[in-house]
Amino acid sequence: MKEFDTLIARIIKTQQALPSQIAVIAVNFSKERFRQQNWLNEAPEPWKPRKRRREGGEKRSQSLLVDTGKLKRSIRKIKATPDLVVVGTDVPYAKIHNDGGKIEQTVQVKKHQRSAHQRTRDGRKEIVNEQTVKTHSRKMNTTIPARRFLGHSDALMKDIEKHVVSAFEKAISGK
Repeated sequence: MKEFDTLIARIIKTQQALPSQIAVIAVNFSKERFRQQNWLNEAPEPWKPRKRRREGGEKRSQSLLVDTGKLKRSIRKIKATPDLVVVGTDVPYAKIHNDGGKIEQTVQVKKHQRSAHQRTRDGRKEIVNEQTVKTHSRKMNTTIPARRFLGHSDALMKDIEKHVVSAFEKAISGK
């Protein structure tokens, strides 16, 4: 009888630990999407590439959706109960990058300075002097492609299922 009680205690302990462990698996899966630059469901679905190379040379990351790393770092466990595990982010622009969509609005541009620089136009070099840009409004009409990093994934569900089965097998065997 004592062995049975020990077995039940190990199973209950495993069951209580699983929600947090599943949340960690889901967070790591989402962060891996940034490294792989794809969504993984049944097969990898690569993210749509950037239209133009980022300026700033070797100093700027060419990774999609990573400039400062704020979005990637913000992915975390929101809730983990025996019935529900929620992983998400509080960054306001995460939804448009994950789901894609169109931005149509008027934005205010503050007064700022443009520094002097050199550019090539029609095969000849031009020097552009420093300029002051006045405050103005601009209509923004941009389409953002969907680059999923959060959501339901069959591959993630398989990883979670393997972990759950393995955890209960360990609890039952006593290892």
